[in-house]
Amino acid sequence: MTDDTAPTVGFTHWRVWGTRVSLGVRPARALPWAKSIVDDEIAGFDQACNRFRGDSELSRLNRAGGRPVGVSPRFMQALEVAVGAAAKTDGAVDPTIGNALEALGYDRDFDVVASGDPDHGLCRSPTVAGWTSLRLDPGSLTATLPPGVHLDLGATAKALCADAAAARAARTLGAGVLVDIGGDIGTGGPAPDGGWRVAVVENARTDTLADDCVVAITGGGLATSGTTARTWVRGGNALHHIVDPRTGWPAEPFWSMVTVAAGSCVDANTAATASIVWGAEAPCNLAQLGLAARLVGPDGAVTTLGGWPDGDRRIRFHRQRRGA
Repeated sequence: MTDDTAPTVGFTHWRVWGTRVSLGVRPARALPWAKSIVDDEIAGFDQACNRFRGDSELSRLNRAGGRPVGVSPRFMQALEVAVGAAAKTDGAVDPTIGNALEALGYDRDFDVVASGDPDHGLCRSPTVAGWTSLRLDPGSLTATLPPGVHLDLGATAKALCADAAAARAARTLGAGVLVDIGGDIGTGGPAPDGGWRVAVVENARTDTLADDCVVAITGGGLATSGTTARTWVRGGNALHHIVDPRTGWPAEPFWSMVTVAAGSCVDANTAATASIVWGAEAPCNLAQLGLAARLVGPDGAVTTLGGWPDGDRRIRFHRQRRGA
């Protein structure tokens, strides 16, 4: 959630993919053109990566039954980023969790899932095939999945879209740009004086409060993953959308929310999502990656590391050289 008090910066907000998009642009006069660019990037990623669109490239690959499928350069990039995230996290972030999410009831847009019948039976979650089962050939722009394996790119595609939209708008307009898609924040170009001020809320479903943590970012990306925003009930089971690939079930809620700063939104979101799966091992793993992070337990206790101070509510994060 961004602060729009600076007069030289233009801000606008809208909704897509069941979440809020915030766009900040410096100078403010470039805002209409920047929004057009961001809308175009979102539309392109929606056509490529939306699991709930029957005509998307992702859906076509999921239906291919083991046959190689020709893909666009954009979708190939999204697949390569997903595979890279899996490799960097030793499989904690795995794109082949699509079957597990479907079995858990997350088989439609989230607003529909959340309003569904909580007494509806829960299927047993299948074993996750594993990211190494996805075969990519960038040279021929083809991708191959084993029969019956379904991908979900929710852990990386939204962050990649934020990075791509911010970079393209900044490059095209010569402006400073921040794109926030549901807590996945990418930046491009020069930041405003003092940086982009971003509030980190304890509960992703609430509005910003006066005592929330506020950070100022001057480059790179910031991302938050949590177990409290996208939740639903099936067969008496409280579920959330971050699946542990080792079990096929939602990760144990050791952390309710993890926020990470990194050199890109993709790296930040990869580390934040992996931290939910890593549980107690997350602080050690994040420290080894050299990333600044803020982790919130279910009881509200806050753990910070990598330069994110316990007391100071305002800190600047610059573009970092090391990612997740």
